[in-house]
Amino acid sequence: MNAPPTPRPAPDAGPGDVLNEAQRAAVDHGEGPLLVIAGAGSGKTRTLTHRVARLVAEGVPPAAILLLTFTRKAAQEMIARAIRLLDRRCERVSGGTFHSFAHLMLRQHGTAIGLPADFAILDRSDAEDLIGLLRKEIAGRPARGRPLPRKQTLGDLFSRAVNTMRPLEEVVLAEYAHFAEQLEELEALFAAYERRKREHHFVDYDDLLVLFRRLLAEAPEVRRRISGAYRHILVDEYQDTNRIQADILDLLAEVHRNLMVVGDDSQSIYAFRGADFRNILEFPRRFPGTRIIRLEENYRSTQPILDLTNLVIARAREKHAKRLFTRRAGGAPPLLVEAEDENTQSRWVVERIRELFDRGVDPGEIAVLFRAGYHSFDLEIELARAQIPFVKVGGFKFSESAHIKDTLAHLRVLANPYDRLSWHRILTLLERIGPKHAEGIYRDIVNARSGVSGLLALPSRNPELEKLKALFRALDPQAMSVAELGQEVLRYYLPILRRSFDDHPRRAKDLEQLLGIMERYRRLETFLADMALEPPTLSVEERLVAELEAKDRLVLSTIHSAKGLEWHTVFVLWALDGRFPSLHALADEEEMEEELRLMYVALTRAREGLYLCYPREVFDRTLGVVLNRPSRFIDRIPRRVLPKCRVDGYGRLLPEGEGEAP
Repeated sequence: MNAPPTPRPAPDAGPGDVLNEAQRAAVDHGEGPLLVIAGAGSGKTRTLTHRVARLVAEGVPPAAILLLTFTRKAAQEMIARAIRLLDRRCERVSGGTFHSFAHLMLRQHGTAIGLPADFAILDRSDAEDLIGLLRKEIAGRPARGRPLPRKQTLGDLFSRAVNTMRPLEEVVLAEYAHFAEQLEELEALFAAYERRKREHHFVDYDDLLVLFRRLLAEAPEVRRRISGAYRHILVDEYQDTNRIQADILDLLAEVHRNLMVVGDDSQSIYAFRGADFRNILEFPRRFPGTRIIRLEENYRSTQPILDLTNLVIARAREKHAKRLFTRRAGGAPPLLVEAEDENTQSRWVVERIRELFDRGVDPGEIAVLFRAGYHSFDLEIELARAQIPFVKVGGFKFSESAHIKDTLAHLRVLANPYDRLSWHRILTLLERIGPKHAEGIYRDIVNARSGVSGLLALPSRNPELEKLKALFRALDPQAMSVAELGQEVLRYYLPILRRSFDDHPRRAKDLEQLLGIMERYRRLETFLADMALEPPTLSVEERLVAELEAKDRLVLSTIHSAKGLEWHTVFVLWALDGRFPSLHALADEEEMEEELRLMYVALTRAREGLYLCYPREVFDRTLGVVLNRPSRFIDRIPRRVLPKCRVDGYGRLLPEGEGEAP
């Protein structure tokens, strides 16, 4: 069982209720626009909380203070802390998310733009169901015989277009290129979805922001009334706002310009959700006379870790300059670790984790972070072998991914021709073969008592089944390596993958990683045994309970999922150029900048220990290139700031250059 601990949230200020000089300046700010650049671990939440309490204490009516956050929980916690700082007057502060506030205003004033008073909110599930119904109406004429994407994917696609304010065609061609041939159907479906919502007085999650901005822009009297009602507006995580949210804030602050936004441009990593990095950069231009305050004192990390993070983010092309520092003394420098190969990297990380356990560091205080979910696959195998419990946050857990299970099922029947579950899995992947038909085929195979040969002898008019037979004719476990067997299975399976999953390009990368793991095995049985080391998967309900209760498990996490959290020790896997940053990002300057910020977020999660690891030489099958240098974000960092060591084939950690052949 792998259930996540409850990670300790990043502390948001210094000891007690004492504010440092920069925090105090932000809290005591008078009238006018204020931009607070809050570096990682610098106490932004405490600053906002004290600002709320200060305004109330100075006599600002609590209901005239609007605190906007990205989660309801964040707003509730800040208001609760303000109550503890001052008194229960803070309960009346208007706090919530952008969407909840937009909903409230549309209920009160939406008729000014023709929005029916009885409009109904569609949550994401409702919206997908409506899209699914419309999809069926259009699915009778799919482009070139290919089915339209599933309703969940369509919901993501439509939301992406709305939140980035881009035409659907542009979003499809840039980010969903494998659906380009169906663009005409997608645009027709999007138009039908928008039309059906209007006809039935439906408003979905994205519409709340779009309609609220329209209300503020097109109804000046309403805008002045709302702006006048909220004399002070405070915004958390401003770097994560999209263009629509930035426009809403511009319009809301029209009367008084008392807008305080807090955020860190260096932690803007959600462009894929529509967040616009330029909002925080351009805030002083949008609000002339903006006062800028930088929170640079860090209460989380040691100075050696901050020295590295400062040098990394200094490479950003556009930024609000800042330099993090701490008053904490001591701390070991981060370490760059070059491993012989991926598996050596995994085994070294496992050994280092064991050493941390021996030193008394709790498992939940250790995290392994990575750019993409598949980067941890090999490590997951080694952790299972070492019986170290872990939870994976973000991305697919290797042993639970449907496409991984599909691939392994084909190999399992080679090792055990009477594996009923694996036969059912691979047979029901085929079109026109359901569970009953699959069970009949399996019985015939068992009755023939000739293993895979029993399948080959079965008469069939199903072309899909004939392709499966052809695969098994090509597989020879006696003459082929494990990796060669895997290559044949993937060649057969990739068309099924494309047919079964809307996100098949990303899943194909997972399968490439699986091939890399196969290459280190000589025997198929050994490989399959290692794949089966994980315990049975819990039900969703059991896992949710376990996630809330467990605090004793190592954390594996994508960097996106780790933002806002911290650990005693952090390992950053695959700090290899071409993996982090990804090869895909190299051709796009904006993407490269976001990858750099992602590295900064990863490094600033560590309090005491930080290790950046990479395999020395990796062949990328997609582009046919060898990746063999550390990430360009760290490869020129002075060795006094980031010492480098290498792990040899015996798992020994050697200083750079030691033990190498002359």
